Amino acid sequence: MIVAWGIESIEDACCMDIDITAWLGLALRWFHLIAGIAWIGSSFYFIWLDNALKPPADASDRAAGVGGEVWAVHGGGFYHKQKYSVAPSHMPADLHWFKWEAYFTWLSGIALLVLIYYAGAESYLIDRSRLDLAAWQAIALGLAVIIAGWLVYDGLCRSPIGRDNRLFAGVWFVLLTAAAWGLTQVFGDRGAFIHVGAIIGTAMAANVFRVIIPNQRRVVADLLAGRVPDARLGQLAKQRSLHNNYMTLPVLLTMIASHYPQLVGHAWNWLLLAALAAVAWLVRHFFNLRHRGRIDYRFPVAGAIGFIAIALFASYRGPSASGGQALASADTVEVRRIVRERCQSCHSDTPSQPGFVSPPLGVMYDKLDEIIAQAPRIKAQAVDARLMPPGNLTGMTEHERGVLGAWIDGQSQADARTRGSTGGPVPRG
Repeated sequence: MIVAWGIESIEDACCMDIDITAWLGLALRWFHLIAGIAWIGSSFYFIWLDNALKPPADASDRAAGVGGEVWAVHGGGFYHKQKYSVAPSHMPADLHWFKWEAYFTWLSGIALLVLIYYAGAESYLIDRSRLDLAAWQAIALGLAVIIAGWLVYDGLCRSPIGRDNRLFAGVWFVLLTAAAWGLTQVFGDRGAFIHVGAIIGTAMAANVFRVIIPNQRRVVADLLAGRVPDARLGQLAKQRSLHNNYMTLPVLLTMIASHYPQLVGHAWNWLLLAALAAVAWLVRHFFNLRHRGRIDYRFPVAGAIGFIAIALFASYRGPSASGGQALASADTVEVRRIVRERCQSCHSDTPSQPGFVSPPLGVMYDKLDEIIAQAPRIKAQAVDARLMPPGNLTGMTEHERGVLGAWIDGQSQADARTRGSTGGPVPRG
C-alpha cells in the first residue's frame, strides 16, 4: 500500500510533512458549512411554511385545532402540511425535532474560533497598537464578550422592549453596532468581526437550546400528561425563531467579511459592517413578505442602492497619505528589504514564522517577479487595509507601508505608460 502511494519505505512515510492544524481547520470549516446549511435551510423553510399557511378549508380540521395549512409539490410528490394553533389533541407516535443542526453549527464554529483565533491569538486576534494584551487576556475578553452578548440579548427579549419586535430589532441593532465599534478598538479587525459573528451565532443557538426546544418539551410533557399546553410557550418559541431568521444573513456576512480587505481593513469597518447588515435585513424582509403573498420591491431596491452607496463610501480614501518626494523615489532595493524583513517570514518557500509550514495560500515573495505579480494583493492587504502582517508580528512601520504603496503605484503607472506606447502588456522576467 505504501509503495502504491509512491512512498518507498516506512522511514519516508514517517518523514511526511503534514500540517495537522491546516487539515483540522479544513475539516472544521467543512463541517461548520455543512451544519450551517442544514440549520439555515430548515430555518428558512419553516419561516416560509409559517408565512404560507392559510386557514384550513375542512371544518373538522378547524375543530381539531388546526390553525393553518398549505399544499406543496416537490420532487414529484404532493405534501399537505398543517399547523396546530397550540398542539394536537394527542401526541403523535413519530415526532421530528430540529435542534442538532443548530447545536453542531455552533459547536463547530466555536471550535474554529479556538483553533484559529485563540490558538493563534498573537497573529489573528491581538493588535498591540490598539491594546497590548497577553494571549490569555485577549481570549478571556473574547469569551466574556460572547457570553455578555447572549445575556444582554436574552434580557432584552424578556423585557418590555421584547414585546415589540420592531423596537427590539432597533435596540439590538444599535447594541450590535456598538459592540462592533468597541471590538475594533481592542482586537485586530478580523478578530473583531469574527467576535461580532460569534455574539450573533451564540444568541441564535442559545435561542434553540434555552427557549425553543425547552418550550416544545413542555408542550409535549403537557400533552403526555393530558393537560392543555400553554399557548404562550409556542408564541415565545416562534418569536425567537423569527429573530434567528433575521440574524442569519448578518452572521453569514461576518463569516466572509474578513476575506475582503476593502471592508474589514477600512477605517470605518464597524460602520460598514452595520450598514451591510441593514441591507441584509432588507433582503430577508422582502422574502418574508413575499412568502405571505405581499411583494414589495422597495426593499430589494433599497438594499441594492444601499450596497452601492456602501461600496462607493468604502472605496473613497481621500488624498493619498503615501505621497511626497521621498516616498515617490522609493527604489526596488528598499522594497525588497521591507518585504524580506516584514513579509517573508510567512510568505516564503521555507517560512520561518512558527506555526507556518507552508506559505499562506501558496503566495511567496522570495523573488522580485513574485513580489511584482502580487503587488495589488500586497497593496490591498498591507498598505490600504493594514491587515498584514497578521497582528503586525514583524513590526511593519507606517513609513514602510507608505514606501510599499508608493512603489506599487509607481509600478502601476509605469505599466500603464508602457502599455499605452506598445499596445500590450509589459513583459516581466
